[in-house]
Amino acid sequence: MLGSGYVGLVSGACLAEFGANITCVDVDAEKIERLNAGEIPIYEPGLDDLVRKNVKEGRLKFSGLCSDIISTSDLIFIAVGTPSRHGDGHADLSYVFQAAKDIAPHLRNYTVIVDKSTVPVGTARNVKRIVKETNSDADFDIASNPEFLREGAAISDFMRPDRVVIGVENRRAEKLLRDLYRPLNLIESPVLCTGLETAELIKYASNAFLATKISFINEMAALCEEVGADVHDVSKGMGLDGRIGRKFLHPGPGYGGSCFPKDTKALARIAQEHGAASRIVETVIEVNEAQKARMINKIRTALGGDESNKTVAVLGLTFKPETDDMREAPSLAILPKLIENGMRVRAHDPQGIKEAKNLLPDSIEYFYNLNEVYRGVDAVILITEWNIYRGMDMSQLLDSMSGNTFIDLRNVYEVDEMKAMGFDYHCVGRK
Repeated sequence: MLGSGYVGLVSGACLAEFGANITCVDVDAEKIERLNAGEIPIYEPGLDDLVRKNVKEGRLKFSGLCSDIISTSDLIFIAVGTPSRHGDGHADLSYVFQAAKDIAPHLRNYTVIVDKSTVPVGTARNVKRIVKETNSDADFDIASNPEFLREGAAISDFMRPDRVVIGVENRRAEKLLRDLYRPLNLIESPVLCTGLETAELIKYASNAFLATKISFINEMAALCEEVGADVHDVSKGMGLDGRIGRKFLHPGPGYGGSCFPKDTKALARIAQEHGAASRIVETVIEVNEAQKARMINKIRTALGGDESNKTVAVLGLTFKPETDDMREAPSLAILPKLIENGMRVRAHDPQGIKEAKNLLPDSIEYFYNLNEVYRGVDAVILITEWNIYRGMDMSQLLDSMSGNTFIDLRNVYEVDEMKAMGFDYHCVGRK
């Protein structure tokens, strides 16, 4: 498993749990040292126990890149980062191509090289070309096996997937990958075997469609506020239609994370390069950026039209609950703009504080004790819906505040109940 980041580490641990002998490889020597010491560099529920179990049982190892690991492997997964390239929004494939160059000289026996990273259409064939140019004698096939892991539920997603997508060119490579995923036959998980380009596009199309649902319901939330409708009932009424479904029809401050922002931009770029219209995806990106700006205005309005000299408690900084991932988190777009205008921020997050300190303005004061963060503040802003925020003692919270403004960007609480308690309550898409 080339790459011991989020995808590589989760996939490696889960495949080891299936019974495969896995070596997670990384060029970051410090990360490998930490993993060998039993330290998990990312937060994902259940991952630490899964890693330790399979290390103890001898199926999971961590190492730097070496010829012995490559030459004795049946499958080599490329699970390195593909961030958005600065300037044009295309996926940066430099790490993928470098991985192909690094492994090619060490290939000895028949090997299947598998793209696990999220990559644009045509990447697998480019990896194949690079390997052939570097080692013309190599006996190998190329494959695409995109991941569909939700941060916070990644282990469950891998062990009990909705589907496994395999893109190959021949039966030989298909058999090796089907054998790897054979444990899933017990729960009858669908395995879709298709071509390389199709497998690559399935990943992007899936993420873009989910992002579309989020942007759509956020637009409906804005309309609900104007006409006096309730976006929760709109969402429920839509979701009860089996053709639509309720998932991802939840209004909020916009999508973030390591996948949706990057993948929608990459898909739009792929379509442009091939002369195919992708106006829906382009609009989804625009709507998501506009939603973050709309949240800034919502907060400003709730604070009386002026956020200067206001002290607020911010609950939740990561892009979603059950992760420490701050990539493209709405808090990164919302808070700096308000701080620029004089707002004082006290912040709490169960897992994201360490990374937030590297990304948000230095003026933010961080609290690890939830009961301390809202003492004496003018307002509370709930940005990420961690479970710990769902069960707060709201009477105690209100008594601890100087003001009574509660801005709920995730609609965790009920309007009538909050107002009855004495809060000046603001939410998304509800009167």
